[in-house]
Amino acid sequence: RNVAWAQAIWLKIEHSIPRQACGTRDTACIRIAAMFSMRLFGNPAFKSAVTCSVDAQQTRNVASLKVLKARMRSFNNMKKITKSMKMVAASKLKKDEMRMLTCMPFVKPVQDLFARLPREDKPGTTIYFGVTSDKGLCGGVNSAIAKMCRRGMAADEAAGNAAKYMGIGAKGSAALKRFYGDRFTTVFEECAKVPWTFGAASIIAEKVIAANPSKMKVCSNKFRSLVAYETQMAQVVTLNEAMTMDRAEFSKAMDVYSFEPSIYEVWNDLHEFYYATVIHGLYLEGAVSEQSSRMAAMESASKNANEMLEKVSLVYNRARQAKITTELCEIISGASAV
Repeated sequence: RNVAWAQAIWLKIEHSIPRQACGTRDTACIRIAAMFSMRLFGNPAFKSAVTCSVDAQQTRNVASLKVLKARMRSFNNMKKITKSMKMVAASKLKKDEMRMLTCMPFVKPVQDLFARLPREDKPGTTIYFGVTSDKGLCGGVNSAIAKMCRRGMAADEAAGNAAKYMGIGAKGSAALKRFYGDRFTTVFEECAKVPWTFGAASIIAEKVIAANPSKMKVCSNKFRSLVAYETQMAQVVTLNEAMTMDRAEFSKAMDVYSFEPSIYEVWNDLHEFYYATVIHGLYLEGAVSEQSSRMAAMESASKNANEMLEKVSLVYNRARQAKITTELCEIISGASAV
């Protein structure tokens, strides 16, 4: 009854109002019919039917030509950005790889020297040193290091030992500070804003010496190739471990080298140099791994954006062709009627 009453009111309004009122006759009909909306929607069944009809119409028209064109533009811009980031990463990769290859002949002998010292697993506070980056969009380079540090600290605390965290890079601290923020001692961020040098590694080594750790483990990424890297945890010989080491074992490991002056006189300076070389070499390897992983990630993102662009373009072309076909059918039908 309400529907029939509404149709009668609509026809009466439509034929009684001139076209000049409110601009057009349809606009006037809509404005006056709004006065009777409360009575029309008083019936719950009629109200739900109208609501479902409007929702269905919005759902059908959600992928209009304008929306599809905007999506195509977004995917195209995304593809351009990821391609540009891949080119920038390739340029930085060459420079970082050259610096890594230049420094490794100086880093490797020092690491081999201290690798000859015997290792003992003694209870005490362990410092986990994570070498991460300040930027993301490079795959799982940083998350793998954060996961390794988190598992190591959890294992040490479960065994009854204390664990602390030091590190380079904002991504490592951001991944760990939620649950392990009270274990942080020193974090160095924004190191990539200036070219990395051995002087920067020496400053970080001074902070490590000031912390005077009983044990220290370094988590970093070891560069293998342009498409592969290895996340590893290496134990660093600390000054406390060297001082409490058996003298016979210490002499046996160091007698193959000649020191001038005596090794006991230059040991503290040599140990500080050892910290700096380890940090310097691992940071450069991590930087090369980061750029190679970013290249792979941006290539994959460009490929995905291109696939999405092709899919949306297909839907857009089909919708445009359907619209053209509909308009042609309307024109032909109108011409046939005349």
